[in-house]
Amino acid sequence: MRGGTSKGPFFLASDLPQEPALRDRVLLAVMGSPDPRQIDGLGGAEPLTSKAAIVSKSQRPGVDVDFLFAQVLIDQPRVDVSPNCGNMLAGVGPFAIERGLVVASDPATRVSIYMVNTGNLALATVPTPDGQVRYDGTTAIAGVPGTAAAITIDFLDTAGSVCESLLPTGRARDRIEDIDVSCVDNGMPVVVLAARSLGKTGYESPSQLDADHDFKARLEKLRLAAGVLMGLGDVSHKVVPKMALIAPAQAGGHVCTRSFIPHRCHTAIGVLGAVSVATACVMPGSVAEGIARIPHGSPRVLSVEHPSGEFTVTLEVTGSGENFVVGRSGILRTARALMQGQVLVPWAVWDGRR
Repeated sequence: MRGGTSKGPFFLASDLPQEPALRDRVLLAVMGSPDPRQIDGLGGAEPLTSKAAIVSKSQRPGVDVDFLFAQVLIDQPRVDVSPNCGNMLAGVGPFAIERGLVVASDPATRVSIYMVNTGNLALATVPTPDGQVRYDGTTAIAGVPGTAAAITIDFLDTAGSVCESLLPTGRARDRIEDIDVSCVDNGMPVVVLAARSLGKTGYESPSQLDADHDFKARLEKLRLAAGVLMGLGDVSHKVVPKMALIAPAQAGGHVCTRSFIPHRCHTAIGVLGAVSVATACVMPGSVAEGIARIPHGSPRVLSVEHPSGEFTVTLEVTGSGENFVVGRSGILRTARALMQGQVLVPWAVWDGRR
């Protein structure tokens, strides 16, 4: 399925091994990792298309399904289940309905989803006229050609999803390696910093940023230091925290971004990464002050610009100063079922020889 701007296989949990090490070996074989082209599997040779979703009927009261996200690394024999993925999340509701885990309503079906990776809850509203999932529609999202049916997702309690709090360091602004940053975890741990602090405009293309090896080395040094400060320990082999450069908006939005996942510049921006960046923008005292253009009122609707367009985030905010609180956040995505069937896994994977 395509979920938002990501793509990957969706599995029923009952169809995969329960033992994590064997499950991960199976996922690596399915995607064709480690290999830069993923030529021996289904992976698309970039992080956005080397993902998997594992879905099961939930035993939790008031929750429809459990969703475990897996980021399958491309060049390493490793599967990371520490972060979440808001793009793949967009496909979970349709998948759950299609596979009979949730009974469809007319004209729309609300699917409550427990995100196993982070222990948070999301509510997805899926168009289901006449009790059938509808994929075609008039909604366009940046990074996906054409239009499709809108899927709205509300995040109910994503603050401190991976770290222990919305502000993992306890501060809206920190100084790391002589650079001012804001460390935020509102669904995804993100280190937000002004592009100009690293000698960039924030309007460079992803390929230009990826080609600057000195810049990338400095950014990774920052990331490693921030990981320790955020309570994540040694993050050299983790995909979190993400790094996000911000600059004044250029195309009518509220802030312009260049995000890294974590070692390549994203051609767009991740869903939960956008939520955390937007949170930093509305937060008093963050590095976004003087850079982001902040709308008033609540909910606040922020347009987060990225290399291929923009991403709209809705945030409920209350209070001010030390009493400032970010509540529910909402996004709009689309999804599409691409194929269904069987993927073949070599015997050697099952018996441990591979």
